[in-house]
Amino acid sequence: MKIELHKITIRELVEGYRDNDEEGVVGYGGRLDIRPKYQREFVYDDKQRNAVIETVRQGFPLNVMYWMKREDGGFEVLDGQQRTVSICRYVEGRGGGIGRFSIDDLYFHNLDETQQKQILDYPLMVYFCEGEPEERLKWFETVNIAGAKLTQQELRNATYSGSWVTDAKRYFSKTGCAAHGMAKDYMNGSPIRQDYLETAICWLSEGHINNYMGQHQHDDSANELWLYFKRVIDWVEATFPVMRKEMKGVEWGWLYNRYGSQTRSPKEIEAEVSRLMQDEDVSNKKGIYKYIFTREEKWLNIREFSDKMKREAYERQRGFCVRCGEHFELSKMEADHITPWCEGGATSAENCQMLCRSCNRRKSYK
Repeated sequence: MKIELHKITIRELVEGYRDNDEEGVVGYGGRLDIRPKYQREFVYDDKQRNAVIETVRQGFPLNVMYWMKREDGGFEVLDGQQRTVSICRYVEGRGGGIGRFSIDDLYFHNLDETQQKQILDYPLMVYFCEGEPEERLKWFETVNIAGAKLTQQELRNATYSGSWVTDAKRYFSKTGCAAHGMAKDYMNGSPIRQDYLETAICWLSEGHINNYMGQHQHDDSANELWLYFKRVIDWVEATFPVMRKEMKGVEWGWLYNRYGSQTRSPKEIEAEVSRLMQDEDVSNKKGIYKYIFTREEKWLNIREFSDKMKREAYERQRGFCVRCGEHFELSKMEADHITPWCEGGATSAENCQMLCRSCNRRKSYK
């Protein structure tokens, strides 16, 4: 991995600056992708944006930035995108034009020649980074730990940048993107922070995100991922006809990959979901959607017996395990449903019995 520190003036940075929503943001004489197509959109608020310009006007140092060197000799901003866009949008007013915003009611073109020169000659400290994908990913992760605000998926996007990532962003990574419009009620996170893209790849690759992106880095399109994602969401909507807030953030891809080929009645599924939603013993309502298919009670976090219930059952049994008949201290015993929860047994004092740990373990494994 090769890393070199350079001083780049704002004058050099803003040369050839172009800001287009569809084509990205370019500067440094056209050689720098300030906001590559795989990157998130501008998210600084006015206070953060103005603080960048004030730092430059006062001559104070900005944090170091990182540019990734491409094979064609150009660069992509790895860390520093928000600061860079803030600077360029303010200095757009050079040469008689009008910038995007003012500071204390002063646009760049309102400043005197000395003030403008001070800003344009301001040196930015930039690391140029180049190397193999594996080396870049390791370095990017190190940079992230040191203070960059990139998400793990943004790090991957930078490492495996290419035609596939560019196309995938159309579907998953922009404000108002198709994936958000289709699945916002089912997914957590933000498209522009790459959460939707990361989740979709994770579903399709069964968690092997780096491997999948490495294999498809130079594919012309991300159609495979997009069509898979649509199949998952269509299946969710068809399988669970009633929308509930607990559906947001469920691992739908995991469920689809394992149970998507099953033929089950949506009406019957809804009846069971409704019953479980009303069951006071079910602590994890979100887990109902996994339980519906796996029948594993661990997803439901069934309410535990209280200490009072355990003590009552222990005293009622006089300390004897109802299975093996041996006597134990309360601390050596565990509470158990007399009538199993799955058969309608409630987590109540009347349905509580105490078993020794050994008997309870053997009962659980049957």
